[in-house]
Amino acid sequence: MRLLGIDEAGRGCCAGPLCVAGAILHKDIDGLTDSKQLSPKKREKLFPVIQENSTYYIVFKSASEIDQKGLSTCIKEALQEILSKLEYDEVIFDGNSTFGVSGLQTMIKADLKIPAVSAASILAKVSRDRYMVKLAKKYPEYLFEKHKGYVTKLHKEMMKKYGRCDEHRKSYKIKGLS
Repeated sequence: MRLLGIDEAGRGCCAGPLCVAGAILHKDIDGLTDSKQLSPKKREKLFPVIQENSTYYIVFKSASEIDQKGLSTCIKEALQEILSKLEYDEVIFDGNSTFGVSGLQTMIKADLKIPAVSAASILAKVSRDRYMVKLAKKYPEYLFEKHKGYVTKLHKEMMKKYGRCDEHRKSYKIKGLS
């Protein structure tokens, strides 16, 4: 049976893209778990192992797309794109919402429980983190390599000092910032 696991990274960020990944594992891989439970070094080590031992697909939705369409629509579109690109028998998406996409099973904490979802979690997180590190070269003043676009004290300080750049989600409201 081809079990397609899907997870996302960057949903709660105020800068950078949403990244959604789907993975169908071809063999067991040691060390898989929720990407947030792993160090960046461990995620980077697992990334090529997952690529070599799975069929996968990764979708990015930009900050401007999120602002134009809304986060839920972007997640829905990413899910639909993944489902259209991969052949599978069953799908499990981490969380509790299908975002209106039929044929999905959802499971809270699936990224901890289901290896294919753990693999998708790692693919999404590493892909997005790499994007944010590249972005840090374009916008060095925001220190994206440190916070990856999440709302941290450091990121808020940089936004107060420099305002928002094109990679910031304009629709994302942040306490203490106008």
